[in-house]
Amino acid sequence: MQDDDKNQLSFNKLLTKNPVHASFLFASQRTGLAFQRTRLSADRTLMSVIRTSLSLISFGFTIFQIFLHLREEFHKHWRSLMPRTLGFILVILGILMLIIGIAYHVRFMKQIRIEREEMMNKGLLPDEDKFPVSFTLIVATLLLFAGISAAIYMVIQAMKV
Repeated sequence: MQDDDKNQLSFNKLLTKNPVHASFLFASQRTGLAFQRTRLSADRTLMSVIRTSLSLISFGFTIFQIFLHLREEFHKHWRSLMPRTLGFILVILGILMLIIGIAYHVRFMKQIRIEREEMMNKGLLPDEDKFPVSFTLIVATLLLFAGISAAIYMVIQAMKV
């Protein structure tokens, strides 16, 4: 007999012997799954922040690079700094949006972890549920460093010209 069959039999015995305890187990399992869904929802929100920030950073960097090369090519005729400034502003906006998104995600996840621990300490949640570190948060942090590097590069290039 497999483990799932054994668990199902023991659960059926528990259900017939003590239906109140069985409904408590069902409720704690549903609550545990609700915490997992909330965690995944927070990850999806951070992914949308990553997507928007990446678009702002890459678009701003591209505008900056194009107009930097145009200025080098047509130095006599091209004096406007506005396109490069716009590119730099877009990169900074992408970085700021990413910082705010990461801060919100970390604060929200800390709050969820605290609530989850309180419920586990009261015995309302099973202890076997794990709350792993968010891979999305790691990617967001790496993108933040890439955006900051792009901004530093842009400042250095602007000073050269």
